[in-house]
Amino acid sequence: MKQSSKGFSLIELLIVVAIILIIAAIAIPNLLRSRIAANQASAVGSLRTLNTSEVTYSSTFNVGFSQTLSYLAPDPTGNAPTSTAAGLIDSVLALGSKSGYSFTYSPGTTDSNGRINTYSFTAVPITSSTGTNYYYTDQSGVIRQNSTTTASSTDSPIAG
Repeated sequence: MKQSSKGFSLIELLIVVAIILIIAAIAIPNLLRSRIAANQASAVGSLRTLNTSEVTYSSTFNVGFSQTLSYLAPDPTGNAPTSTAAGLIDSVLALGSKSGYSFTYSPGTTDSNGRINTYSFTAVPITSSTGTNYYYTDQSGVIRQNSTTTASSTDSPIAG
């Protein structure tokens, strides 16, 4: 009696699974590094957008820089831009978190005319898997980076 041997043997299937696991072990760390790099690039881009928005806010409304980050957001009812809902950034960034980074806005003190003439933003990765660099910028428009702790005005500027 001859036995039919259609299909794959258990050894053949185990070899295929082992090859797939080896390929996954090589690919997954590269995928995670790519995601971190994309989140960091997004954080720098968001800080550039925030700097531009603050300058636009100051020149448009002639009241100095904004008092809160939400002042740069669009009006949720769709009304025309005002000094408390300027519509200069998207509503996601206005909430203070985007692409694995948390953004904090710190307005400076008001002068005798009630104007805010300085500000700073920090971008901190939410977890180590969303980013490894910390960023800082202020009214100078220079974006600074620190790889170990929250960035400040004394850290090195990023290139480019």
